[in-house]
Amino acid sequence: MDKDEKIKYWIEISDYDLGTADAMNQTGRFLYVGFMCHQAIEKIIKAFYVFIHNDTPPYSHNLTFLAEKSGIYDGFSEQHKDFMDYLEPLNIKARYPGYKEYLKKIVDEKNAQDILSQTKELHQWIKQKLLKS
Repeated sequence: MDKDEKIKYWIEISDYDLGTADAMNQTGRFLYVGFMCHQAIEKIIKAFYVFIHNDTPPYSHNLTFLAEKSGIYDGFSEQHKDFMDYLEPLNIKARYPGYKEYLKKIVDEKNAQDILSQTKELHQWIKQKLLKS
């Protein structure tokens, strides 16, 4: 796979995850909105990593770490950075039963809408950086 194919791969699975987040929101599975939003941002950042380094992205789910390694973190607004801090635990904690009940109380319909909206905005911002270059 050449560089462009790798970038396309990461963008496509990121877009798919964002679509899944939308589907989870529409069906009221709000906990998984947060999980899939995390996945969408993680993968679009990995696309940017490939774009910058032409190498395999680090095997990590830590959004800040990935954004820093890709070189895009410094371009984020404070709002983007704060949102990534909010999104970060929704990936790992959603996998464990004890945390699921806790997160279900936090990620309600309104929060899911906010998470999805902010994810779409950040996703599009990163995607534009990829498409402009």
